[in-house]
Amino acid sequence: MSRAAPISPPAASSDLVEIWTDGSCRPNPGPGGWAALLRYRGHEREISGAEAESTNNRMELTAACAALEALKRPSRVRLHTDSEYLKKGITEWLPAWQRRGWRTAAGEKVANQELWERLLAAAAPHQIEWRWIKGHAGTAENERVDRLANAAREALARQGREG
Repeated sequence: MSRAAPISPPAASSDLVEIWTDGSCRPNPGPGGWAALLRYRGHEREISGAEAESTNNRMELTAACAALEALKRPSRVRLHTDSEYLKKGITEWLPAWQRRGWRTAAGEKVANQELWERLLAAAAPHQIEWRWIKGHAGTAENERVDRLANAAREALARQGREG
């Protein structure tokens, strides 16, 4: 997984860090890639990475975790994702999962618990507005992180063939 240096967060609470995230896995499960774009006061930072064996949902969660972990100080954040799993998980399902000891309503173990816990820890210092956006609908930043996530996955696949 590659990581860029942390982006400088806002000094004042009125400042906002905009984040777009995406994950990719082909086939699913299989090799996966993730990416995030962080934008603050006209500055941008791209981060991305890949895993040899993953799922699309794991890559979506990893992108959000890595983006929030890249912030140096508590920040006001608007995080855009095209993953309903990520958006609904963090805003709707998570409190019930925790109350039930990381079990779903059906009593099954919550998938990707370690990543949900990582996301909770990464999100804790920040004020986050979670926004779902339709994927592949022409949003420039969403298309950009989709390309970056796919490129990270493809680079890992090439490494495996060459190495």
